[in-house]
Amino acid sequence: MTGKRLTAFLTSIVMFVMIIIPSVPQADAAEAMRDITTMELVRDMGIGINLGNTLEACGDWVNGKTPADYETAWGSPIVTEEMIRGYKNAGFGVLRIPVAWSNLMKDDGNYKISPDYMARVTEVVDWAIDSGLYVIINIHWDNGWVNTFPENKNECMKRFETMWEQIADNYKDYGDHLMFESQNEELGWEKLWNRWAGDDGKTESYALVNEINQKFVDVIRKSGGNNAERHLLISGYNTGIDVTCDPLFKMPSDPANRMAVSVHYYSPSTFAILEEDADWGKAQSTWGTAKEVEDLNKEMDMMKSSFVDKGIPVIIGEYGCPTKNKEPESVMKFLTSVCEAAYSRNMCPVLWDTPGGRYDRLECRMADKELGDKLCAIAGTKANYTEDTLESVTYKTEELKKNSNGEYIVPLGSNAKSLKKAIITLSCT
Repeated sequence: MTGKRLTAFLTSIVMFVMIIIPSVPQADAAEAMRDITTMELVRDMGIGINLGNTLEACGDWVNGKTPADYETAWGSPIVTEEMIRGYKNAGFGVLRIPVAWSNLMKDDGNYKISPDYMARVTEVVDWAIDSGLYVIINIHWDNGWVNTFPENKNECMKRFETMWEQIADNYKDYGDHLMFESQNEELGWEKLWNRWAGDDGKTESYALVNEINQKFVDVIRKSGGNNAERHLLISGYNTGIDVTCDPLFKMPSDPANRMAVSVHYYSPSTFAILEEDADWGKAQSTWGTAKEVEDLNKEMDMMKSSFVDKGIPVIIGEYGCPTKNKEPESVMKFLTSVCEAAYSRNMCPVLWDTPGGRYDRLECRMADKELGDKLCAIAGTKANYTEDTLESVTYKTEELKKNSNGEYIVPLGSNAKSLKKAIITLSCT
């Protein structure tokens, strides 16, 4: 066997071959934090997309026993590394990963996050960062316990603090490609202040939102490691633009001065939310009149003057609209117009997407290539679905290990992470 050599020629397409590829472990040492402002970081994100209805899927009816039971409960296939890498290949720079951390949590009042659930979220986060994406994780609705803050403040604050302490500790050595977001849309309570019925309770409701966001910053900053300087995303009041721009909404005090603010854009709701008529509005099938475009720009200008112009970066953490009962041309115009309006004002727009939506999670590419190309054009990126090809590699047989079946293990190197399939041609000399 001494003189025998194996030459492997690999490409990425055609037939599947069993290849044992060594995994790349996470580095034990803390990743370095760059000396950049949050404004620079948000700009570097470009445009983003949500991994929606997946790791935040929840509900008592699920009665899940494993993370996968929840992950697939709202229609998503199991998330794969290839799926995550596809978001980067599609031209996105940031992946927002909504999370329901209470899934699999024991009902004992200690609010300890399930180690299995933490590990699964971490696996997906690692895939995204390894793919070159920024990642945003949050506490996302989480079966609605945040809605009880007004009447159960002490217990809710304990839960909020305890959960963020665990999340912060788990990721304290991660670099600045990971951002924490305090909440989702739930900060703001109609039971305290009905904005359509006057100002009664308004001050109290804003004060509670501000207190929760301050607690978030305080918990993260004292948690050690890179969290002292981690870039943080502060949820706006119900993530609504007009109510977040209200003077009663305050950004937290932060010794690191590394914060951005998050709002969502689903306006007009009759187009961006309603698929069918409801008691509060008539579903709108078209969008794009001069008045509607003007309204969009006015709201984006409001965010710019209230935050960006004052040195506070803005991330539009969600924007989108359904396709059911909507004119396709209007859907395209709405999505591209919102993206352009935000990005042109130095904000980062993050598309809301769910299983069966804009991104095909099984094919790992945009379902609508035209939409993908137009979004990329706005941010100056380009989709790249070309699989890596490895050049020929030559090994002596004595350099190769065998598995328990007597098969040679061929190490392919770091580029192998992007291979889906391969052809191997072996020649012996």
